[in-house]
Amino acid sequence: MSMIFKRTAGLTDAATHYCPGCTHGIAHRLVAEALDELGLLGNTIGCGSVGCSILSYNYFNVDMIECLHGRAPAVATGIKRSVPDKTVFTYQGDGDLASIGAAEIVHAAHRGENITVIFINNAIYGMTGGQMAPTTLPGQKATTAPAGRKPEFSGLPLKMSEMLAQVPAAAYIERVSLHDPKHVRRAKKAIVRAFTCQVEAKGFSLIEILSTCPTGWNLSPVDALGWLEEHMIPYYPLGVLKAPEEVEHVR
Repeated sequence: MSMIFKRTAGLTDAATHYCPGCTHGIAHRLVAEALDELGLLGNTIGCGSVGCSILSYNYFNVDMIECLHGRAPAVATGIKRSVPDKTVFTYQGDGDLASIGAAEIVHAAHRGENITVIFINNAIYGMTGGQMAPTTLPGQKATTAPAGRKPEFSGLPLKMSEMLAQVPAAAYIERVSLHDPKHVRRAKKAIVRAFTCQVEAKGFSLIEILSTCPTGWNLSPVDALGWLEEHMIPYYPLGVLKAPEEVEHVR
């Protein structure tokens, strides 16, 4: 009998620590498959962030470095400039990238750093107890917003991809989702394109991945997928926000 599906060489055999229904595991697999299929596994360095993905160095079968909260783009910049022949990526959640790390990601994009950013947006602080994040939707409940986010008090959620797409030196920005198999396949294509963008030295690329947090959302895994589709996608529309051919500057 022929094998039609197997574990990618881009992942280790370690069991992940993620909650049931969390789509971090799917995102991990897509990144690992992309690196494997592009022949980049032996030449890649990943920069893990603080958050639910803090143990990602146990799962990706590449060299990994753990970064301080929000500082993964700065670390990735130093690595890429020191060893420009390496493929360098960051893997960051919305609390890490859009909050404490907002300045880091903006300036990395403005410098046109030739790195790839995998940005997981689940609209909440997952690891620390379900607090409101910069990406939490209006009306969405959190432990620090039990009545729901109030824009008049907390402002509107940050649309990081739209903001970064305005940066002249950003080469490729796309938002994808993991709420069903069709969109999982589209997400993989975007991740492959992002790493290809780096290999071709086109500059900064970021893939925003809409992901679920059943525990933080107080939903079942199945209901969380539906909530993402019904509530997150209308506020965070899917698609390419900046294509590589539009880039105005490459380092």
